Amino acid sequence: MAINASALIASLVDGLLMGFVYGLAAMGLTLIWGVMEVINLSHGALIALGMFGALLAVQILGLHPYLAFILVGVVGLVLGIIIYGIAIHRILDAPDLTTLLSTFAVSMIIIGAGTAAFTTTPRNIAFDLGSISIGSSTILGTKVIAALIAIIVTALLYLFLYRTRVGKSIRAVSNNRDAAELMGIPSTEILALSFGIGTLLAMGSGALIATLFPFNILSGSGYELKSFVIGVLGGLGNPAGSLVGGLILGFIEGLIPNFMDTSWTPVIEFALFVLILLVKPQGLFGSEE
Repeated sequence: MAINASALIASLVDGLLMGFVYGLAAMGLTLIWGVMEVINLSHGALIALGMFGALLAVQILGLHPYLAFILVGVVGLVLGIIIYGIAIHRILDAPDLTTLLSTFAVSMIIIGAGTAAFTTTPRNIAFDLGSISIGSSTILGTKVIAALIAIIVTALLYLFLYRTRVGKSIRAVSNNRDAAELMGIPSTEILALSFGIGTLLAMGSGALIATLFPFNILSGSGYELKSFVIGVLGGLGNPAGSLVGGLILGFIEGLIPNFMDTSWTPVIEFALFVLILLVKPQGLFGSEE
């Protein structure tokens, strides 16, 4: 099979740009796990909710899609804190299956309400920033901007976690909740904020994805699966590792179609997922227990 060099480069660049967005989506999942050891099965539904939040902000409020991204993020922060208070707080120390079922119930509520309100007809945000040519191939400007936004948000999250008092409190609660409480850190408020930030990242990534592809209320499930793969690659609980994991996944998605049918892409991704679980279950960048 002859490989066109310019097409290969364009495909890899496109995959890596999407990798940044995948990484941003996965950060929400891995942050929640790292702080409270809760696997959030509502993650995909929240991503889809972010897509529709951006759509409504553009169509009803007349906002620019990237201003809609900011609004969706703010709404996600507040919504996440509410979800934590209603569905997570009282069962946080219950068996793992309890929190799984609770977040799954939140997912079903969002999907059910979204289906009733919007049906499953694909929607899209009509938005174009032109394209960049690489040989005979083109890279959409919206993907470049989405990747840049993902990088900026990642940098801000890093600064927040490592350079602010609240961020240091989040890391303290993540390391040892009981010890953090003895030091006067209000763990309940910190856990609620952490879930809010995780929801912000999920819905914000959904708002970015909505500028790239058509979507419906079920679209988040695919990105949720990618987030789990990325979380295992980068190490669950390691937001910075999520970005690298996203780039690895994006690289695979950019590379595989040049050598075989695209239907093999998820097969290889999940084979890598299983391999990492077997060989290095704490992830490529996760700490040893």
